[in-house]
Amino acid sequence: MRVLITGNMGYIGPVLARFLRQEDPTIEIIGYDSAFFGHLLTGAETMPEILIDRQYYGDIREFPAEILEGVDAVVHLAAISNDPMGNKFEEVTSEINQMASVRVAQLAAQAGVSRFVFASSCSMYGFAEGGARTEADPTNPLTAYARSKIGTEEALRRADLGDMTVTCLRFATACGRSDRLRLDLVLNDFVACAISTGEITVLSDGTPWRPLIDVEDMSRAISWAIHRTEATGGSFLAVNTGRNDANYQVKELAEAVARHVPGTKVSINLDAPPDRRSYKVDFTLFETLAPNHLPQISLNESIIRLRECLTQAGFVDGDFRNSQLMRLKTLEWHLKNERLDESLRWKNRKSAA
Repeated sequence: MRVLITGNMGYIGPVLARFLRQEDPTIEIIGYDSAFFGHLLTGAETMPEILIDRQYYGDIREFPAEILEGVDAVVHLAAISNDPMGNKFEEVTSEINQMASVRVAQLAAQAGVSRFVFASSCSMYGFAEGGARTEADPTNPLTAYARSKIGTEEALRRADLGDMTVTCLRFATACGRSDRLRLDLVLNDFVACAISTGEITVLSDGTPWRPLIDVEDMSRAISWAIHRTEATGGSFLAVNTGRNDANYQVKELAEAVARHVPGTKVSINLDAPPDRRSYKVDFTLFETLAPNHLPQISLNESIIRLRECLTQAGFVDGDFRNSQLMRLKTLEWHLKNERLDESLRWKNRKSAA
């Protein structure tokens, strides 16, 4: 099987490539990435891309159709990947996360690709009172990032993509160890705080709900999706991807991290205004469709792996929220050094080097 992974040099890509390679040593993996974050290795002994058969570099908005020749499945990870970046680069987020995503899917269909897997997000539920949200419930996007995920799903649902099977995996909030770790994710942030300062400061009152999924379990779900047939869920499927017992309040996450990093103090701002992002998610459909690919990494295991990853990397930066381990800070660093223009395109090869 030949699989193209767009955005493979980010947080998920290294874990996904390793998972797919271990699952099927004969698989051919092609990578396509802008390399914004390629230099940000955390404790890795080798470049993760040694697991990639062919690596291409470029802007997803200018994706070349010829790369799709002979490809069986596309895993589309490339995106402006969180709320802070989406808020600062709202127009670019729409261009990359939605318009470019739909174009890649259309090119894939024209090239005869049989599976297209889109990394969507449960963040589209935004603020949701009441019970856990199913795929049939209304969405409530609060950010440009969340709106771009909904917009792409709807465009893919309406598009004429021939016989291509499309799976939109509405992932719970990512967490866990990676060769290119991000610390702008709630659990990863808490582990980094505990290790570097001995204190976790919860900026909200701790009551908002978040569903979590380890990046290894994201890879497990993606593996299912690249083999999914129309008989299991239809030619187009948007499915919440996670585990029903992995909906947590933010304060529970902080307390769990403190148990694994002895001496950590947890400080919760009880006077904070309500966090507008709070949602529980129902993952029953995914459990029904993919019983052999359900999440396996527990919250405790994710914390332990994160602790080990950061320790191995010699992490001690108590000011990490201003470091390049925060994705927005990396983009701002590239902009400051005039490597990128305001549309987040490399200015030229010389300035990007």
